[in-house]
Amino acid sequence: MIGCLRGIILEKQPPQVLLEAHGVGYEVQLPMKCFYALPETGQEAVIFTHFVVREGAQLLFGFIHKQERVLFRELIKVNGVGPKLALAILSGISAQQFVRAVERQEINALVKLPGVGKKTAERLVVEMNDRFKGLSGDLFSPQDVDDIPLAIDAQVNPADPESEAVAALVALGYKPQEASRMVSKVASSSADCEMLIRNALRTAL
Repeated sequence: MIGCLRGIILEKQPPQVLLEAHGVGYEVQLPMKCFYALPETGQEAVIFTHFVVREGAQLLFGFIHKQERVLFRELIKVNGVGPKLALAILSGISAQQFVRAVERQEINALVKLPGVGKKTAERLVVEMNDRFKGLSGDLFSPQDVDDIPLAIDAQVNPADPESEAVAALVALGYKPQEASRMVSKVASSSADCEMLIRNALRTAL
C-alpha cells in the first residue's frame, strides 16, 4: 500500500498531478479542493494517497490532509459509491462541508454533486452518519481547504483554459453539456483553468 508520497511536481493537469519521487513519476488523481492547494510545478509536495487496484488498472488518489483521505475511504465503503464518485463528491464540496450536510440531512445540497441522485444522497446521509459516530470528533476540524489560496502556475496554464476546465469537470463525473454550461457561466478572459473549475464547482452548489 502506498500511503504517502513526497516529491517534485512535474505536471499539473486537473484533476491529475504527475509527482516524481525517487526517480519514479506517479500519476495521482486529486479532488479539486486538494488540487487547488498544490504548490507550483517544480516545487515539492507531500500527498497522502489511497491505492486502488482494479482489473486492468492501478489508480492512485491523493489528498492534502489526512482527514480528506479518511473521508474518501469511508465514502467508497458506501454501497454504490466508487472511487470516481467519491473523488467527484470531494471535488464539489469540502470534507467539512460534507460532514455538515450529512449531519443536517441536507439532501438537496448533496444531489447537486456530480453523480449523486436522490437515492444515493439519502444512502449517504444514513450510512455516513453511522460511520461518523465511529470517527474522532475533531477529525475534520483543521482549516477548511476552501480557505487555502489557489496555487497559480503560469507555466502550466493551458492555451484554452475553458476547454481544459470542461475536460476536468467531465473527468469528475459531469456530463459534457452540463460541464460546458457550468464553465460558460463563470467564463472570464482573465481566469485560468483552475479558477474556472473552482468557480464552476461553487456555482453548482
